[in-house]
Formats: sequence, structure tokens, C-alpha cells
Amino acid sequence: MSSSHLGKVPIPTLERLATYLRYLIDLEQSQVETISSAEVERQTGINAAQFRKDLSYFGEFGKPGVGYNVLDLQNRIAHILKIDKEQRMILVGAGNLGSALVGYPGLKEHRFSLVAVFDNNFGKIGRPLWDLEIQDVQKVKEVNAKLQARIAILAVPATSAQKVADLLVDAGIHAILNFAPLLLRLPPHVHVRNVSFLQELAVLSYHLSSEPDDPALVALTEAEKE
Repeated sequence: MSSSHLGKVPIPTLERLATYLRYLIDLEQSQVETISSAEVERQTGINAAQFRKDLSYFGEFGKPGVGYNVLDLQNRIAHILKIDKEQRMILVGAGNLGSALVGYPGLKEHRFSLVAVFDNNFGKIGRPLWDLEIQDVQKVKEVNAKLQARIAILAVPATSAQKVADLLVDAGIHAILNFAPLLLRLPPHVHVRNVSFLQELAVLSYHLSSEPDDPALVALTEAEKE
């Protein structure tokens, strides 16, 4: 499939593909061989019609009256997301978050391989972090010339995020998962996904405030009745 066609695929569709892949891996481990779109809806909460539409961007899937072969669909989605083979990654920021990410077992399960970790703290450089050794971020270009990773995870403070991101781009990184609360300004060929815990918590907090048992909301409703 041409890259120009893939460029038209909506980001939410790609996000849902990752959800389907997680579900399919679980099904395969449970030795389930086939599924229907209705079963996908029950297990993921994603509408069956939406599921079929998401797949339609990439060709024909499944057989009428039979459903979808779990292993075949898993392999095809992995291929679409380019994780049917190892995707090498590097991480900058060996703090608490970085340490947790290095030790996260789900990465290897999805063929994401963290091959190096960097920091600018000389007290950390040279120390082990899980099965990796923390390296000086100033050497990222030299190190990645050998590793050839194209994805980086950025887990540094906002004050240093742009500078580090520039180093990563210069080192050949084309995609960054950014945990820093800063909008990075990078060349168009570099794809950035921003992860904000506070943003997600704020949305959850908003939904809590609109629940019927919210005391403030109940009081306001009672006052309106008077």
C-alpha cells in the first residue's frame, strides 16, 4: 500500500488498531481461533461498524458468516503498524518514569525494543538501569549511528525537552513519544505524540464533577426547584 494512502488514515483509527492488536494477542494466548465484529464490540467497547470501517482502510478482512481469523488479523494489523518486526527505540530521561518505562514488559510483547537509555546527570551515567547502562545524552548521535533506532521516548523536564529533542532529530530519530509538558518544534518529517497525565486526569475530573451525586450539583438542582 502506498505511503500517500496511509497518510490519509485518521489518527483515531490507528489508535484503535493498537487496541484491536492488544485484544487479538489476548485471544491468541487463550487459543481462540476466530472472532466476529460483534464480539470485538463486546470486548473492546468499539462499535462493530467502526471496527469494520477501520479495517476497510487497509483492504479486505474476514469472511462473511465465518468472521475473522485471530492469528491472521493479528499479523496483518501488526504489519500495518510496522511492528511485525522489531522496532528499536531509545529513551532519554532515567528518572522514575524512565525507569518504569524501561522495565515495562508490554514493550517487548509488541516488538518494541528499548536498546539504549540516556541522561545528562553524571551521577546516573554509567549506572545500570534494568539490563541497560545509562549513557551520556551528548553521545546519542554517536551511539545511535550503530543502533539505528528511529523512535525515541522523551521523559525529561520541560526545561530541557526542546534541546534534547533537537539532539534526537540530529541523531536520526523520526518519531518521539513526548512525556514533557512542552510543545516541541521539530521538522515536518518528525512525528511527535504527546502524553499528558495531567490532561487525562483533568478530563476524568470533569466527568466526576458532572455525576448526579456531586453535592454541589445536587444543591444547585434543589435550589432550581424552589
